[in-house]
Amino acid sequence: MTLDDSRQILDIIERLFEGPGAGEYLGEEVTQAQHMLQAGALAEAAGAPAALIAAALLHDVGHFRGEISGAELMAGTDNRHSHTGADWLAQWFGPEVTEPIRLHVAAKRYLCAAEPDYFGQLSPASVHTLVVQGGPMSEAEAAAFAAHRWGADAVRLRRWDEAAKDPQAPTPHFSHFRPLLAQLLSR
Repeated sequence: MTLDDSRQILDIIERLFEGPGAGEYLGEEVTQAQHMLQAGALAEAAGAPAALIAAALLHDVGHFRGEISGAELMAGTDNRHSHTGADWLAQWFGPEVTEPIRLHVAAKRYLCAAEPDYFGQLSPASVHTLVVQGGPMSEAEAAAFAAHRWGADAVRLRRWDEAAKDPQAPTPHFSHFRPLLAQLLSR
């Protein structure tokens, strides 16, 4: 992949943050872009590996890539944004980035089953979408998730996801993450 190719890919992703990402985020007090940028910043502050920082940053890009938007999700139709986003990003990033993204909705369902107190940490919008996305996992589903190769990373991402909804939090610009993303692009 050439430097120009990398720039073009990152420009495409950045435009999603500046365009659709500037919109309302499922009834939260932050925009979708602020939410994702805060998630990336939380992962970075936690000392996460570069791939997991990228996953936290890009975890909701599927809201911009599918035919069903976040508005439909709030209206009761699961947009499967985790899978849509992971599939789209897999053109350029490896599974260490895409698989935690693919599993971040499942991680919410897992945490609600495995840690009953986690449900109380969910915002009202997350409670609503949890129901649309299948509710807490069964015991068998939770056991399978816990054994999944990318399950632990998805749980870390999910915790940052839920915490990244603070309208007062300092939020870096997308440009802050460009060098990290450029290093992770499949060569």
